[in-house]
Amino acid sequence: MTSSSYHHGNLREALVGAAVDAARVGGPDGVALRELARTVGVSHSAAYRHFSHRDELLAAVAARGMAELVDAMQQRVDAVERVPTSDDVLRSRRRLIAVGQGYVAFALSEPGLFRCAFAAKDVALTAATDDPLVEPAANPYGLLSETLDGLVDVGFLSPEAREGAEMTCWAVVHGFAALHLDGPLGAVDVAARDETLEHVLAAIDRSYAASSGTPIRPEDDIFARG
Repeated sequence: MTSSSYHHGNLREALVGAAVDAARVGGPDGVALRELARTVGVSHSAAYRHFSHRDELLAAVAARGMAELVDAMQQRVDAVERVPTSDDVLRSRRRLIAVGQGYVAFALSEPGLFRCAFAAKDVALTAATDDPLVEPAANPYGLLSETLDGLVDVGFLSPEAREGAEMTCWAVVHGFAALHLDGPLGAVDVAARDETLEHVLAAIDRSYAASSGTPIRPEDDIFARG
């Protein structure tokens, strides 16, 4: 991106866009305000009029990352919604599986932006940002909460087990992603990784069924393979 790619008044957007591109490649370490000012084609003093320090820019990038993460999760949910079923319980179970799969898929396909999304404190839970292009409600925690509420509504997850369930689910999928991004499972091939993720998500599904006494039927395809 150069100075010719933005108009007077949208330098902030140009800087955030360049920072997002840099984060995709280099993660949080790629977000350097002075370097991004050069990339956009302005002086660092002009950039500092919009972001007084790097942390402010990093927060804006993190909010964009969170928005993309939520979009990836929602796309998975929308896909399972298109798989026909008249069983509301099964549909709700599939939504939770899709949320987890979408989270991990984004983390592994956009590692730099994913790491950046969690490098700024508080953004993960609230997506708090002054960025007009990011919906304030765009956060993975909120989407997960709605999905878990849906499981309670159909009687699959007991109200007692619902309490704190967001943190359990989030810790599981985030930990799974981290093990494959930066941990000892980084060399595992895609097929084995996806199979393991299914086992992990199925275990959560079984535990929630147990909380309400809902029988797990062998014919239930919670992974919505059609």
